Amino acid sequence: MKFDFFQVDSFTNKVFKGNPACVVRLNKWLPDDILLNIAKENAVAETAFFVEQDDSFRLRWFTPDIEIDLCGHATLATAFVLKSVLGFSNDKIIFKTMSGNLTVTFENEIYFMNLPSRIPIKTTLPKEIELALNIQPIEVLKARDYLLVFEDELQIRDILINRQEFDKINLGFGGVIVTSKSKSIDFVSRFFTPQATILEDPVTGSAHCTLVPYWSKKLDKISLQASQLSQRGGQLVCKNLGERVQIGGQAILYSRGQFHI
Repeated sequence: MKFDFFQVDSFTNKVFKGNPACVVRLNKWLPDDILLNIAKENAVAETAFFVEQDDSFRLRWFTPDIEIDLCGHATLATAFVLKSVLGFSNDKIIFKTMSGNLTVTFENEIYFMNLPSRIPIKTTLPKEIELALNIQPIEVLKARDYLLVFEDELQIRDILINRQEFDKINLGFGGVIVTSKSKSIDFVSRFFTPQATILEDPVTGSAHCTLVPYWSKKLDKISLQASQLSQRGGQLVCKNLGERVQIGGQAILYSRGQFHI
């Protein structure tokens, strides 16, 4: 069997920046173990698989380790492939996912995803995470992911993770967001996942489901500009919609081809 695949850099308009995702087009679902092996073979943070269903698309996301419940950058990558590469004509794409129906719209080369809001609540920091950090946060909250707030952008850039300690905690689908206010935009962040093949995710759309409601309240703003300070880096245009968040970004095609099973 032959399958079409595309590798896309999300939340950027330059190759080698943003967050790479592979997008695989299927006519019908393959067994889960095959999907996971494809994700391992692709060796990027996420591989998105989609199957067309009437006027929508069924969408699933796999890391090299597990299937996850929500992935922003691979959703953006899939929308980009459908619209800009495969010529999907509708102005709105509907994805049916583990996290419900997600919609993507387009404006001025930006793909806007409508995603669930995950409002964090205050909590305490697990010892495993505390011991893994070289700098300690000033505030700790949690939704799906832990949200660790720091004093300034420089601390976010300087954070180091002791992986031996970090990998002692299992957060399931979740990870650890580190964030601070920014002097040049609204806020910055980084994202780390314990026990994962790829420790730091370059640009994490799903983390902004928590970051947006937090910073929207903190800064008293509905529309926000964000940047993820990984080595690759990426930019996000965000809006707090109450029970939902809007997260937008650009994307660019890096490669396309076929693989054989």
